[in-house]
Amino acid sequence: MFGMKRGAKKETGAREGFIIEAASVEKVYESGELRVHALKGLDLAIQPGEMVAIMGPSGCGKTTLLNVLSGLDDLTDGEVYVAGKAIRGISDRRRTRFRAEKMGFIFQSYNLIPVLSAVENVELPLLVAGKKPKKARRWALDALEMVGLPEQANKRPAEMSGGQQQRVTVARSLVNNPAIVWADEPTGALDSETSKGIMDLLVRLNHEQQQTFVLVTHDAAVAARAHRTIRMRDGRIESDERNGGERNGNGA
Repeated sequence: MFGMKRGAKKETGAREGFIIEAASVEKVYESGELRVHALKGLDLAIQPGEMVAIMGPSGCGKTTLLNVLSGLDDLTDGEVYVAGKAIRGISDRRRTRFRAEKMGFIFQSYNLIPVLSAVENVELPLLVAGKKPKKARRWALDALEMVGLPEQANKRPAEMSGGQQQRVTVARSLVNNPAIVWADEPTGALDSETSKGIMDLLVRLNHEQQQTFVLVTHDAAVAARAHRTIRMRDGRIESDERNGGERNGNGA
């Protein structure tokens, strides 16, 4: 069930060997006469299977970059290619479908639906995408087992710890077998021990599933687990360094 989706059609402008590429990306927010230049001519390329951390001070454009790369927000100028496909200018409907097929999302606030059980939260994206209920339930249970929570399947979020809720979020992000997982402060609401456990899980899944992970974080310990750390300032990339990040789940 789980594994890297391959074989995306290459489009003009996208270079071989990259699953994510940003070229001269600009993002300007406008409100009346106020203009905020959030991203300024940014270039970035990420290979399949990489785990990349994005760091920088508040307001530097980290989350804006994640939203633009994933198609959650529109570009002002430039281009973004995901799995060889240019996402600028495509309709909201096609972009939503593309995200559902290719991407998973992990958020600091979990974004779980309180009235649904863990397995119902995990299977929801599959049902929305039109999967049959029996298949969606089976895949959701498999995803919960993969993150070590099969016994929590019928519990609601309020009955679980913060770490368990985040594991449910991870399971939901992976249940559609995405090529890319985007994570915005995935450990920001967790204590240090629980944070380490979540990162152990993400590193292991990155190694086993060979999916691409892009993490926005303020935590240097989280960034150190990635293969690369990109540091931003004032809407630009200040540095892009290889960490010698972990290629397996045991931290070796």
